[in-house]
Amino acid sequence: MGLLSNISGAKAVKMFEQLGWSIRGQVGSHVIMTKASSKANLSVPQHKELSVGTLRALIRAAEIDVQDFLRLK
Repeated sequence: MGLLSNISGAKAVKMFEQLGWSIRGQVGSHVIMTKASSKANLSVPQHKELSVGTLRALIRAAEIDVQDFLRLK
């Protein structure tokens, strides 16, 4: 689980894109992502390293398992 803290915001966006999420736009330093089959929007901060809690919350909002997310690397 320690691998979650080593992911940048840009890398997270690319991984979510592999899962079918698309970039809707950017507000400040946050990339907004949407998916047709989901009611949720993801707001991914573009930091060099995302905090574990932030990344875990994004993964939960995307309704996927952490292990499935990490397999995308």
